[in-house]
Amino acid sequence: MEHPACILEDLKQFIVNGAPPTAYYIPDFITEDEEAYLLQQVYKSPKTKWTQLSGRRLQNWGGLPHPKGMLPEKIPDWLQTYCERISHLGAFSGKTANHILVNEYKQGEGIMPHEDGPLYHPTVTTISLGSHTLLDFYAPISSLEDDSLQTEENRFLFSLLVKPRSLLILQDEMYQRLLHGIQPCAEDMLTDKVANLSAAGGLQDETLTRGTRVSLTIRHVPKVMKNRLILGRK
Repeated sequence: MEHPACILEDLKQFIVNGAPPTAYYIPDFITEDEEAYLLQQVYKSPKTKWTQLSGRRLQNWGGLPHPKGMLPEKIPDWLQTYCERISHLGAFSGKTANHILVNEYKQGEGIMPHEDGPLYHPTVTTISLGSHTLLDFYAPISSLEDDSLQTEENRFLFSLLVKPRSLLILQDEMYQRLLHGIQPCAEDMLTDKVANLSAAGGLQDETLTRGTRVSLTIRHVPKVMKNRLILGRK
């Protein structure tokens, strides 16, 4: 068995060298046909699967992660295929992904800087569909002592350009220490703060217009309830 922090050797070429440990950016992880199929499946899902949040809407597949354990639900085949494909890369230390969040970001929508937290194996993998985005990374608030320096702007470190059909894998410091978010804007100016600019096929000072992006955030929840407990019973 590989060391828990390791991804299979053939992925080393995809490490983002301009970022802290460890980010892997794999362009064209899926084909255009797969992208079209996945988008079709997302939008064919029942309306009841969608939850509207401020700034985006999402679907939850596999169960609701909970400190006491996730009550597992069957994952549909169209998502299970990608859970297995990513798990076979070694992303979850030999375990198989069992949870997917499907996020839809319309043009101009984003998400506040956040961390994914302890309910998951410390790796997050994301397939992007439909549009690019810039994923921004921030130092945690506690890393700066002077309260006057605690602004989001001052804590910003760098961005990753995430193109459609790519796979992004974050682990180690990138997962456990840094916060990540997406600015709510309609277009992105690419600067030298984009750590994977050339790997993602971007050009410095290029401006990219966002469309609607759908992301498949695929993770492993270690704590799963074995029995379907009766809710409310102690």
